[in-house]
Amino acid sequence: MAVRTRNSERDLKLGDLIRDEIARVLLADTRDPRIGMTNVTEVRVSRDMSVADVYVRSLPVAHGARRRELLEALGHAAGFMRSAIARRNTLRATPRLRFRYDDMVEAGPRMEALIDRAVAADQGAEA
Repeated sequence: MAVRTRNSERDLKLGDLIRDEIARVLLADTRDPRIGMTNVTEVRVSRDMSVADVYVRSLPVAHGARRRELLEALGHAAGFMRSAIARRNTLRATPRLRFRYDDMVEAGPRMEALIDRAVAADQGAEA
């Protein structure tokens, strides 16, 4: 009997399907101006496939209130998006959608600077 890993092929395929479908809905069917130009960067499906965490980014949204406003708007549209996914696909059950803001672009340079400092400290300790 095979043990399911956190990122099994089935989880990844379902995540890709949901990401593509949400992108279509955002592009064609969503009219809320708070959502604007939102990109779906990643979808992570829970082990039991009942919940999908949808990571999004938006160019006009920087921080704080605008980010909360975007996530609130997406949260209100989650039911609509879930039913659109269910209508377009033959899934046994469509996962509940939870939206999260993807802040990896902001975190990337910070992490790189931390790694550079750690490497420099290690090299300084060796010398």
